[in-house]
Amino acid sequence: MSKKIALVICSTREPRLNPFIARYVLDIISRQNCEESLEILDISEQGLPLYNEPAIPSFLPEADPTPHYVHQHTQAWSAKIRQYSAFIFVTPQYNWSIPASLKNALDYLYYEWKDKPAAIVTYGGRGGGKAADHLRGIIQGLHMNAVSISPGLVVKVTTLESVEGQQIGVEDKGRWRESGAEEQVSSMFSELIEKVHGH
Repeated sequence: MSKKIALVICSTREPRLNPFIARYVLDIISRQNCEESLEILDISEQGLPLYNEPAIPSFLPEADPTPHYVHQHTQAWSAKIRQYSAFIFVTPQYNWSIPASLKNALDYLYYEWKDKPAAIVTYGGRGGGKAADHLRGIIQGLHMNAVSISPGLVVKVTTLESVEGQQIGVEDKGRWRESGAEEQVSSMFSELIEKVHGH
């Protein structure tokens, strides 16, 4: 049976490079022969205020925590995340870490994330490695099953300006291909699929 995998757009600022990077990652992994359903999930479209649930998520019933949240936005977020079998977090690096929007979205839930495979793709002036390190620690705290490969895409000041239609520009794609980033994304996805199927 096909499993649903979410590519999570993690920033909420405008203008954003994040959606274009997520589509670039989706294009690469879509070339691989897999039966999984890949969907883009944009945190900016979820209507999540700063974390405001009174209960600690891990104290809720594991089997079905969704109806036990107080706020409708949390119930909707819980129901959405429960649909997915795995996640690829595509995130920029902000001040050596991840965007507050991503941390906030993760903090709302626990059992919805627990035990599910998770991969990380970062981008930044130096590739976003420190954001990957921080996010890895957070998803380990949520008891997710982290993929070992975390591709980091080096972006330039001109990267957003070079976007053509809905696609990353040719120069950036060429630079990432030469650096081996595309191969890393493919290897990351292969490892994620292995985890999804329990190999």
